Amino acid sequence: MQTMHKLKYILILFLVSVFVNAQEINWLTMNEALAKQKDQPKKIMIDMYTVWCGPCKMLDRNTFSNKKLAEYVNANYYAVKFNAEGDESVDFKGQPLSNPKYDPAKARRRNSQHQLTGYFGVSAYPTIVFLGENAEFLAPIPGYKTPDQLELYLKLFAEDHYKTITSQKAFNEYYKAFKPSFNP
Repeated sequence: MQTMHKLKYILILFLVSVFVNAQEINWLTMNEALAKQKDQPKKIMIDMYTVWCGPCKMLDRNTFSNKKLAEYVNANYYAVKFNAEGDESVDFKGQPLSNPKYDPAKARRRNSQHQLTGYFGVSAYPTIVFLGENAEFLAPIPGYKTPDQLELYLKLFAEDHYKTITSQKAFNEYYKAFKPSFNP
């Protein structure tokens, strides 16, 4: 019986250590990120997803759960989780944006596109949108990305490498030279 108690104790310690060491992205709403950016400028990474999108769920499960990626995002970005077909009201650069055709009856399936989604020209999900320190549009990165694939873009924008890349050839060289480090 004493061995059973020891096993339970060890299992509990193991589970606690797993949860304590788990790093998660500190997701904000768009309005929260924009407000924080005014006080402390930092780039914004927006995960534009929809509730019906399978690759969006894979991005959450396989990519955003990566501990090193989460640490890097939290240190270098305000991370926004934005439902591209949701009903959130956003004040973007003094412009109120919403989803006037949002249908609550379709909350769990395809709905109308949010005005912010259209503002950034996003038409595929998931798309990760990067904004600069003044909420200026940098780029949309469409599609599912693994931690290694997303790391390339996270560092491209956070470390301002994009400012020196002026051609497709220069990007291809950056891409070839890039060595991912987020894998465990």
